[in-house]
Amino acid sequence: MQAFQRPVDNAALSSSPAFGTPLHPLPPTQQQRPPPPPAFKPAIQTILPILLPPPTLRPLAFRTFTKKYNLTLNSSALQALATFIGRHCGSGWREEGTGERVLEEVAKLWKAESGGVIVEDGAKLKGILKTLEGSMSGGRIGAAKTGSKLNRESSFAFGNDSAVGLSDDVTTRPSLESRHDSFGMSKLQVEEEDEHEEASKDPRAWLKVLSAFEQPRFTYDMDKKHFIQRTSKPSLFPPPTHKTALFRERYNVIQQRLLRNEAFQAPSFSSNSTTLIRTDTTTAQQFYKITPIANLLGRGGTSHLLLGMLVIAPTGTLALNDPSGSISLDLQHAQPLQGEDSAYFCPGMIVLADGVYEEDWAGAGSSGLGNTGGVGGTIGGRFLGFNIGGPPVEKRNVSLGVNLGSADQGGGFGWTDFLGLGSERAVGARMRRLEQRLVSPESEHTSAKRRKMVVLSEVTLDQPTTLSALRKVCEQYAASEEAPMTFVLTGNFCSHASMAGAGTGSIEYKEMFNELAAVLSDFPSLLRTSTWVFVPGDNDPWVSAFSAGASAAVPRDGVPDIFTSRIKRAFATAKSEIGVVKKDGMDGEAVWTSNPAKLSLFGPAHEMMVFRDDIAGRFRRNAVRVGQATRQRNERHPTENDAQEDFVMSGALPTTEDISQDDTQMTDGMTEHPPSGPSEDYTTAQAKKLILSLLPQSTLSPFPLATRPVHWDFAGALSLYPLPNTLILADAESAPFAMTFEGCHVINPGSLVTGGGRRKKVQWCEYDLWTKRGTLMESWVG
Repeated sequence: MQAFQRPVDNAALSSSPAFGTPLHPLPPTQQQRPPPPPAFKPAIQTILPILLPPPTLRPLAFRTFTKKYNLTLNSSALQALATFIGRHCGSGWREEGTGERVLEEVAKLWKAESGGVIVEDGAKLKGILKTLEGSMSGGRIGAAKTGSKLNRESSFAFGNDSAVGLSDDVTTRPSLESRHDSFGMSKLQVEEEDEHEEASKDPRAWLKVLSAFEQPRFTYDMDKKHFIQRTSKPSLFPPPTHKTALFRERYNVIQQRLLRNEAFQAPSFSSNSTTLIRTDTTTAQQFYKITPIANLLGRGGTSHLLLGMLVIAPTGTLALNDPSGSISLDLQHAQPLQGEDSAYFCPGMIVLADGVYEEDWAGAGSSGLGNTGGVGGTIGGRFLGFNIGGPPVEKRNVSLGVNLGSADQGGGFGWTDFLGLGSERAVGARMRRLEQRLVSPESEHTSAKRRKMVVLSEVTLDQPTTLSALRKVCEQYAASEEAPMTFVLTGNFCSHASMAGAGTGSIEYKEMFNELAAVLSDFPSLLRTSTWVFVPGDNDPWVSAFSAGASAAVPRDGVPDIFTSRIKRAFATAKSEIGVVKKDGMDGEAVWTSNPAKLSLFGPAHEMMVFRDDIAGRFRRNAVRVGQATRQRNERHPTENDAQEDFVMSGALPTTEDISQDDTQMTDGMTEHPPSGPSEDYTTAQAKKLILSLLPQSTLSPFPLATRPVHWDFAGALSLYPLPNTLILADAESAPFAMTFEGCHVINPGSLVTGGGRRKKVQWCEYDLWTKRGTLMESWVG
């Protein structure tokens, strides 16, 4: 028994030698307390492996290997990387950015080991992946693990690969630090602020051009109150149900945006259900409540606030529709909520209408409904509108639920990846830090000229003055030390519809781009260091071949490659010039994208949308006249006060005063002068009216499909929710402007060449990528 005795400090005999308990227990003051048990270390997060298809990883791998490191992946190497990321990063490889970090490290190690231009699945790649495997911890890249004995702490860490050693003689795998040090590279940095330290110093590497046909498609689920990505394959010839889904989606997005507004939320501390209390001189309000059209039945003579879409009924009268029904709308006595003549109201737009329901049982039948019968049909009677306006606009940071401070509007949609480049909550803060480091005025990597984007609209190449104007603009920027980061050229590239019978055919159209290539070839420095984005118009093929210049279906694809071969050759020639040193591995490129298109700089941190359309003229042609009876009465009785019938939603809807006009600088040669003249006030008023008409609709085409056709499955590419940081609305029929509304900077560069006579005025916009503000520029040619 003595062989099993455990020694004790007081040498007291034990009644149970195997467990070391004393024969006579000592007092607590004399008994020595046992040491505390070792602290239990929590297990590292377990990553569930997934099967990651190589095509899903291909866009991210292309941006990392090809765009950033000038490497080419073959199919076998892509398969190996997809298997590795799916096994060690799990389902969070995209949202958490772990997959991108793995690809970054693989590319760095391949470069460090003097790998070839083509990355193949050979012994070298397997060795790199084996090294990274020893550094993966919880789906992320950490310090490399070394072999150790199987102890209590490591045996509970099921996510730790080091818990497989069974003896002291375990052979350790080469550490990632030693591999970096062997090639003179710094150790692996895992902190977020340092993870892009080795990234390209040229911010143009973070500029992405997103075609309308490549963007993720989302639908708003009214039950889950969230956006859900569509997985079905889109089609240009979808079933008829997708047509009604297009308008239902627009209504649901605006309704959820409206209900998140403070003015439409019922206070939890108040039990008063009255929404509007009318007095003789003013309107006292607790909150605004939207009434479905079907709920108007039996409530004649009462005031209501409706949200619906303006339509033209089969009888030719104006009506208001919502998912519950339709009702005839009388706007003879209505006034715009944002002010007189402050916005357009066209069929197809979703509006707020305040007024009184007048019941009419004469032709409604016993059910109180119209001839169609049943809820969802036309409600008998009419709605007499006193005020009408667009729904309030929601700022981008409110939609994404970030940087709200104390004015918290709700959760927002920060985790929704609207662009396919990472959500705001996942990568937004990291991208903004990168933007601060590369684009800010304090940055050492970008000058003031370099962080500019030049926007030119209505570049009609069949006009000789247009080529002269384009040459003058290029001369101005080629003479500076650094070229702008981006040039955006929007159509129409032909002054009349091409390939639509007599006129410009395919040969003539190709020759126009050949002449453009001849002009651009004279400025090789701009071609080598800038990204050129071309956005087509309605007169460009192939759509113009059957639309003859009329409103074609949007979104529309870019100019076909068959017409742009000479432009691409000009870029290739500029890159191959002898004596030119390539900087940071970035070459200039020409991107032929769709209309509309999105440009993203640093992911969700900076989103820009480009749309070429003469939308102001379409608003004017289709606008509904509002308040005819009121205007006639005021003309007959100018002293009559109609304040008793006015209803102003103060604080809920924006007005023209909320639109700020940015400083406009026009250059005549090298002389800058502010705009002047009596027409400036009218131009500013028309620009504000256009902005107040478009942005509240959350879409670029708030018109019926007969007025502006839309591809049903790609209507999400026209969405303005959440609001982009910048909207480039290229309207050749409107005067140029640059204004900011609810945090969204709206730019119209105007037509490139205007005016008559021998001297032509050249106008364009210079956009600052850091301040997110545009400056109108002007010069003369001829």
